[in-house]
Amino acid sequence: MVQRGCNCVPWLYMHKVVELCYALQLQGVSAFRFDFSGNGESEGEFEFGNYHKEVDDLHAVIRYFTASHRVVSAIVGHSKGANDVILYASLHHNVKKVISLSSRYKMDRGIEEILGKDYLERAKRDGYVEFRTLSGTILRATYESILERLHTNMHEAGLKVDRSCSVLIVHGSVDEVIPLEDAFKFAKIIRNHKLRIIEGANHRYQKHRVELAAVVTAFIIFGL
Repeated sequence: MVQRGCNCVPWLYMHKVVELCYALQLQGVSAFRFDFSGNGESEGEFEFGNYHKEVDDLHAVIRYFTASHRVVSAIVGHSKGANDVILYASLHHNVKKVISLSSRYKMDRGIEEILGKDYLERAKRDGYVEFRTLSGTILRATYESILERLHTNMHEAGLKVDRSCSVLIVHGSVDEVIPLEDAFKFAKIIRNHKLRIIEGANHRYQKHRVELAAVVTAFIIFGL
């Protein structure tokens, strides 16, 4: 539970995040995790893109805690969630710290690995493309949702993040999903940022969770 008056940190889109939440709790910071609409245990239909709807979901969560007199000190997102928190900061200016873990700068990359070759042509012809998740679930990426991802401009979003918002950009040096160069791209355009490269870490930080938790908590609590 998030207690009245405590800091609240929404933590988005990463498996096995209990370690980080526990690390924050040890430092006296409450963390709130949630599933976006159409994902996990939340209601709604899954959408492949859906970035702007997810930003709206995040805004609703922050407004809820603010109305309950809780302080939202930071928002944290991993992978797709990392794009969401940057997009959020580009549109809203009510959170002073944003932590982006393994965010994607070039939104046209990585789609073919998920949906297969000629995905856009197939989606335009059939209305959607089916794909299998790592857990074996069959999902559909609609033509409209694919276009939304392709038209999401992270360069423009990064430029719109206000200087008063401090952004921590974290990336694993051996990320096999999103190239390390994307972190440097964001670092060039987000004015008030800190860049932390975790050596040897892959996209999921599987063997570097302790180091990741230390980096994130130090930034949230001390601004380091």
